[in-house]
Amino acid sequence: MANKAICETSIPGREPTTRGKVRDIYDLGDTMIIVATDRISAFDWINPVGIPDKGKLLTAMTLFWFRHTKDIVQDHLISADVADFPEDFQAHAGQFEGRSMLVKKCEMFPVEFVIRGYLAGSGWKEYQESGTVCGTKLPEGLVQADKLEDPIFTPATKATDGHDINISPDKAAEIIGEDWMKAASDAARGVYLLAREIAASKGIILCDTKFEFGTLNGELVLADEILTPDSSRFWPADQYAPGGSQPSYDKQFVRDWLEASGWDKNSPPPPLPGDIVEKTRDKYVEAYRQLVGEGDF
Repeated sequence: MANKAICETSIPGREPTTRGKVRDIYDLGDTMIIVATDRISAFDWINPVGIPDKGKLLTAMTLFWFRHTKDIVQDHLISADVADFPEDFQAHAGQFEGRSMLVKKCEMFPVEFVIRGYLAGSGWKEYQESGTVCGTKLPEGLVQADKLEDPIFTPATKATDGHDINISPDKAAEIIGEDWMKAASDAARGVYLLAREIAASKGIILCDTKFEFGTLNGELVLADEILTPDSSRFWPADQYAPGGSQPSYDKQFVRDWLEASGWDKNSPPPPLPGDIVEKTRDKYVEAYRQLVGEGDF
């Protein structure tokens, strides 16, 4: 039986500095505690029902990938052990164990570093219209979900409503500077290629993923979550068939149910029913077990 979903965290006298779609963030000065809750969003709305253990699964996957990518780029992790957190967090450890990271506070770039190895999502839509993805010209005749000869860097920024907006690498360089753009995009590509190789060895295709980088003491730092089903498209390799959409380890059950529910997408969404919650949790667990293969969920 799954645990009860934890959709918000709080401590007497200490509320989160910010609450995102999934994460509660506590600012401690030079450091932060990032908590992955069990909230789930779709179509830019947070559902009133969470997915039990989702935050723990996302955190465990991020920690797994941080261990594998240290030779490529440093990350912001200090500790994922609540025993290393301030005492008031330890006193309420049940909210934080397994789903929280104490991290260095970085100066974050206002650009997301997206690496695409396959033609899907907004990239596929743009390719159909113009033969490009974020301004990068691709060969003619590609079909949906085709593997790209070389992974491409397609940066994005966020609008005030939370939507990602694809931009060109040149625009990203204008925003953060040519040197940082090159350093971060090279690191993002290196992490993607390593992760793609590891995932392939476990029967999973890493279609695309997005990273967030910042700087600390003049050094590039990889931050936030990495290579989870919330930030990446993972496809089962044994079902891969270019020419259409692919089965994916993500929240597609949630999207499909909401689409069929009659919800207008302009008002708070209806609560997810139990079977959709269970199926979505199972999909996250399946991705975790196949990729990481350790831990008990």
